[in-house]
Amino acid sequence: MKALVFERNLARFAASRLASSFGSGRGAAVGPLRILEHEAPALPAAGWARVRPILSGICGSDLATLDGRASRSFEEIVSFPFVPGHEVVGTLEAVPEVAPTPPALAAGDRVVIEPVLGCAARGIVPPCPSCAEGRTGTCERVAFGHLSPGLQTGYCADTDGGWSEAGLVAHYSQLHRVPDAFSDEDAVLVEPTACAAHAVCGAPIHDGDTVAVLGAGTLGLTVVAALSTLAAGDLVASPGAVVVGARYGHQRRLAGELGATAAVSPDQLGRAVRRRSGSLALGSPSTGTSPLTGGADVVFDCVGSAGSIAQSLDMVRPRGTVVLVGMPGKVHVDLASLWRREVALRGAYAYGSERTLDGTTVRTFELAFDVVAAHSLGRLVSATYPIERFEEALVHAGSAGRRGAVKVAFDFRHGRRATRRADTVGRSSTGGAR
Repeated sequence: MKALVFERNLARFAASRLASSFGSGRGAAVGPLRILEHEAPALPAAGWARVRPILSGICGSDLATLDGRASRSFEEIVSFPFVPGHEVVGTLEAVPEVAPTPPALAAGDRVVIEPVLGCAARGIVPPCPSCAEGRTGTCERVAFGHLSPGLQTGYCADTDGGWSEAGLVAHYSQLHRVPDAFSDEDAVLVEPTACAAHAVCGAPIHDGDTVAVLGAGTLGLTVVAALSTLAAGDLVASPGAVVVGARYGHQRRLAGELGATAAVSPDQLGRAVRRRSGSLALGSPSTGTSPLTGGADVVFDCVGSAGSIAQSLDMVRPRGTVVLVGMPGKVHVDLASLWRREVALRGAYAYGSERTLDGTTVRTFELAFDVVAAHSLGRLVSATYPIERFEEALVHAGSAGRRGAVKVAFDFRHGRRATRRADTVGRSSTGGAR
């Protein structure tokens, strides 16, 4: 069976980085990712099972890896060769054996994978302090135990990921049954929505706050959806305004549908925040990017570039918080304003368990299912491709916003046509059959 395999190859890595300078995803044809005949890995231990993918999304972090632009800090927590793909909905082939607390699953069930490979998956007892507290996203043992290094499924040689016809292996602690009412497209949005829910639950938002969201790709839009859903359920505080910076018209439309108070182009976001917060602009307000005297209480940066971090610092109020949701690489940012204005800059990676307003602890994926259901987030899946067309798929994902798309995924639904929606979200056309 075929799979997309990422190998350690410095020459191809350099070629991919060069090609990606002409557009994200363009390095797929020359980079370390190759389509090969490949079998699923052996089950690492008791408590593991096989999952055959149905849909597997293409994430911004996948593109950063394939483009050769991911941070070198990941080198020690990835093992080669690996099959990418951590946004996965698939079919469970058998119930895990000898699971300490067997999940309510049956063979043939649709499941989504919670991809972090924490202490439970690695067979580490007792668990590290993070895992013991339910914060599996910050597991301290992602390079240890009975698995090769790998922070997540999709970056570990022993588990494989979702970009494979043969499937992957997953630990019982990673499996979540998909509700029957969910479409496959809804299900493949659960993992990125869990990232958004974790960011929202961890942010110091208070009732009436002004919140800014910079970026309106998958992460930005799911952050907006999580803000509205979790606040409506009294699980987090209710912002007074959620202002979104979205480059493209379809993104602004979707942000409004998902609960944004206002959605504007990124160069006008600073101006919108200034008006909402009653701040003054330190410089010409005509550009919309001048530093503000006040600003948003919380800014979610869903891009992760040097420019977006700098813009976020310009828009946040003194002693406010900037939450990095989009994965940053090696960036150069002037932090003088962070120091002078005592701004908190915090990361928001992955998921685990969250503490809600009423003091209840709940797994992030449970919240993500609720957010997906509340907004029918499967509609954000704009295109699907068979893996044979991976070069085309990755270029599409790398230019999704410009082409009117949001989420692009690989489709493994045998016997059906792999459909791709047109380059405008909401209209469908047929793509190539497998």
